[in-house]
This record gives sequence, C-alpha cells and structure tokens, in this order.
Amino acid sequence: LQRSQQLKRSAWLAPAPCRLNSGLPMNVGVLFVPQQEAWVVERMGKFHRILEPGLNFLIPLLDQIPYVQSLKEIIINVPEQSAVTLDNVTLQIDGVLYLRVIDPYKASYGVEDPEYAVTQLAQTTMRSELGKLSLDRVFRERESLNANIVDAINQASDFWGIRCLRYEIKDIHVPPRVKESMQMQVEAERRKRATVLESEGTRESAINVAEGQKQAQILASEAEKAEQINKAAGEANAMLVKARAKAEAIQLLAAALAQQHGSAAASFSVAEQYVNAFSKLAKDSNTLLLPANTGDVTNMVAQALGIYTTLTKPQAVKTQEEMPPAHEDPQPPAAEVLKAEEASSS
Repeated sequence: LQRSQQLKRSAWLAPAPCRLNSGLPMNVGVLFVPQQEAWVVERMGKFHRILEPGLNFLIPLLDQIPYVQSLKEIIINVPEQSAVTLDNVTLQIDGVLYLRVIDPYKASYGVEDPEYAVTQLAQTTMRSELGKLSLDRVFRERESLNANIVDAINQASDFWGIRCLRYEIKDIHVPPRVKESMQMQVEAERRKRATVLESEGTRESAINVAEGQKQAQILASEAEKAEQINKAAGEANAMLVKARAKAEAIQLLAAALAQQHGSAAASFSVAEQYVNAFSKLAKDSNTLLLPANTGDVTNMVAQALGIYTTLTKPQAVKTQEEMPPAHEDPQPPAAEVLKAEEASSS
C-alpha cells in the first residue's frame, strides 16, 4: 500500500509535459522563421509582433524572442487516473489529447504552461463526466463521453489560445470482481438469447406445421368437392343416357306394336314372361302367394292376355280412329298360338 501511494504521489508531482520546439533563437538581425512556427518578439521587454515564416529583420539588443510556438497538431498522453461512476464503481482510465495552438499571443501570455493546464483540465473533466454515467453507459457511450470532454476543454482553453481537436480514451481498467460480474452477466444474457431463439424456433415450427395441416385439409376438401361434383355429373349423364335409351326403346316398341301382328307378338311376350316368373317363385323366399289355379297354365295365360288387352284397348281404338282402314290378315287366337308353341316345344 505504501508503495502504491508513493507511486501515485510521484505521478501527481511529476513535471508537466512539454512540447517540442526549436528553442529560443538569438537575435542577430536577420532571422529565418521555419514553416508552422510562430516567434513572439518583445522590444525592450514589451510585446512587439509575431514573426511570420520566412525572412525577417530585427534590431539587435532591442528585440528579443522569449517564446516560440509550434502551430502543428500536438499529441499529449493523459496519465492514468481513477474515477468513480454513478453506480460507485472505481475505474482506471487514461487517454490521448490532440491540441493545436490557434493564437500564439494568448498561448504565450495567457497561461504559464498551456499543455500542462489542458492536461489537468482533461483529467478533472474526465472524472466529472464519468461521475454522471453508470458502468454500462461508460462502455456504450464512449464517443459521447469524448465529445463532452472536448467541449468542456474548449470552453476554458479559448483564453489560452489553444484548441482541443479531439480526445480519445485508450484503456478502461475494471476491478477484478466487477469484471467477473460483468462476465457472468454476459453469459446470462447469451443464455437468455439462446433460450429466446430456441422458443422462437419452436413457435415458428409449430406455426409452419399448423399451416401445412391447414393447407392439406383445404386441398383435401377441395379434392373431395371436385370428386363429388364429377361423380354427380357422371351420374347425371348416365341417367340422361339411360333415359334417352329407354325413350328410344319405348319409341321402337310403340312402332313395333303399331305394325301388323304387333298385338299378337306382344301377347306372346307377356305370356312367356308370366310363365318364367312362376318358374322363379321358390328360389328367393320360402313364402309364396300363388293363385288357386296354378296347374291350369292355359287359364293363367288367358288372364295375363286379358290384362294386357284391357290396358292396350284404349290405345288400339285411338290408333284405329287415326289410321285409315286396311285389309289385314286375321290373327289366330292367343290360345291357339300358345298351344302351337307347347306342341313345338314338346
């Protein structure tokens, strides 16, 4: 501790930094002033004028050159200093200061050592600005911190003939415990971001899956709808085709019945279907409803023909009224036709 206190005391008592210059030249009457330098001339101890670069003539013994100012940009290292932030964290900060002499007269007579004064002002301004910020803001707002320090220095250095161009913080040393806490905070923040990203990925995945299922259901319903429409259209077309075929069959049947011997052919067809129906009675069910005279085939055929004759009589009368009379061959009775059919089959 004593060693560190001695080092700090020696740093505060160290000599002020001085800039490089060309030294104090002697007045020999004819002088050559280098570029980017300003020589201040006093005549009999009073300010006389400032020599411009190039050839200049002075009066020996009466004129003296007590100050030589460099007009180049000057770089000064600001020593490391301790500062306390708004949240009571002690930091060690050093920086670099960039200066330029604007007015050689003020720089010579306004302050004893302008560079040392500006350095001390930069250190005090740095401590003051750091006391307004927390530790996190110090690292985030280094540029604004540098700009505030430059503005504060220029407000005081205008009377010294010096302009502060910029100030840059070189290093910021944090105590070890605070550094460990910051490292833990960074790790926690990274884990938080990883968890958030993972949850967002899970959410996006669930949304994509739900959207895919939705689109699949929509497409399936549209496909089913199209299938039903096509099926209905096919059934409608089939019904139309069947209806047209049935209509054509009815037309052909009507035309056939209107021809000669059409009634006899129809009677024969009805009798044949009637007999075939009796042959299939006991194949599908055990319960049968039979007429009383099932053994008399001739009587059953006569009944079927009688039913057919009753249904077709009005149409036949109407057809005979519309058609002119013609000579037709006499048709044999239905019973005789049926007997002839049975004889041929036996």
